[in-house]
Amino acid sequence: MSNKLLVKNAKQVVLICSNGEKFLTKDGMQKLGVIEDSSLVIGSDGLIKEIGPARTIEVQYAGALFDEVIDATGMCVIPGLVDAHTHPVWAGDRVHEFAMKLAGATYMDVHLAGGGIHFTVEHTRAAPAPTLLASLTERLGRMQRAGTTLVECKSGYGLELQTELKMLEVIEAARSTLPINISSTYCGAHAVPKGKTVAEATEDILQVQLPRLRELVSAGVLRVDNIDVFCEQGVFDLASTCSILKAGLDMGLNINFHGDELHPMNSAQLGAELGALAISHLEEVSDEGIAAMATAKTAAVLLPTTAYILRLPQPRARDMLQAGVIVALGSDFNPNAYCCSMPMVMHLACVNMKMSMPEALAAATINAAYALGRSHTHGSLEVKKHGDLLVLNAPRWEHLIYQFGGHQELIRHVVIKGNVVYNNDRTMST
Repeated sequence: MSNKLLVKNAKQVVLICSNGEKFLTKDGMQKLGVIEDSSLVIGSDGLIKEIGPARTIEVQYAGALFDEVIDATGMCVIPGLVDAHTHPVWAGDRVHEFAMKLAGATYMDVHLAGGGIHFTVEHTRAAPAPTLLASLTERLGRMQRAGTTLVECKSGYGLELQTELKMLEVIEAARSTLPINISSTYCGAHAVPKGKTVAEATEDILQVQLPRLRELVSAGVLRVDNIDVFCEQGVFDLASTCSILKAGLDMGLNINFHGDELHPMNSAQLGAELGALAISHLEEVSDEGIAAMATAKTAAVLLPTTAYILRLPQPRARDMLQAGVIVALGSDFNPNAYCCSMPMVMHLACVNMKMSMPEALAAATINAAYALGRSHTHGSLEVKKHGDLLVLNAPRWEHLIYQFGGHQELIRHVVIKGNVVYNNDRTMST
């Protein structure tokens, strides 16, 4: 039987983990597994079959058949990147709001003026599903070309049953037709709909939206992995957030929510108590919240693009890392933070959040996979894990972070489950 892929003679192969770790913390994020002058074999099942010295694999697989061979001489191989937080299904861009923010308007100023999430909700409700699927497909394609092979995709621009289901169906259609791996998140509690109180919005989610979602998931019509709530002053308070997250947990969904972004809300402590898999944002998290997350092994999904674009205080990545929190990264791709590139997210994490390059890569691979409940299959290059990887046209892997915005030239191949889904093997003019 033929194997899917041989990647041979790589100058560096960055394994990330070498002993089946499901996440990395503290010093473990500084000492990534890297092997030199190596090759990698992906079997017919799309899983990694062998990684080792190039000469050993050459001898061992001398007569073997491969569907495809990539000569990575002088290049690096790293795991496919994992984007742990995106809002990629929407209609109606908000470029006009970017101008408002540059002129000094805050996120909540825009929100209260009828912009922000409500502007996107109006356009997304009106958009037919095929239009949303077409734009989602294009956005996921851009992410894939930038090296993302597993991405979390949220609903949340419907705020009522029909549009939330339309968004989740569009995500499901993308999952079943595109090579990129998708983790699907129900985020019906992204904002309080116009004309409703927090109590009414919470009641609608608990009595109308989640019961219907449970029916569709049970019938196998939809796959949903996570539940999300925007826990924030003027949005969903701690009590409403708690009741919605508990209802999702009862349905078998992983808790993965927005917390402590604009105001300290004790979201981190709540998430830790509920056994949340991940909490995103955390710009305003308290020391107690950090300690609680470290103990509960709740991942912190940090979003350097948001703090950068909204000119917010940076998330306290160093404090979290020192406390032993599992730190992951996401792009927060949405109409407010239009970034498809995890290499650029890693660069911002290093410069603005003071992470080292190995920490940023671990946060964008194994730890981001952990935040999505997928680190047993994704996030590192180890035997029996999915053959998702990038081949970089650079002598050291750090170039992917160092060359800000340079990923378009650096990423030579993107591979998902042993299939080359992006081939950028062209002669560049100098």
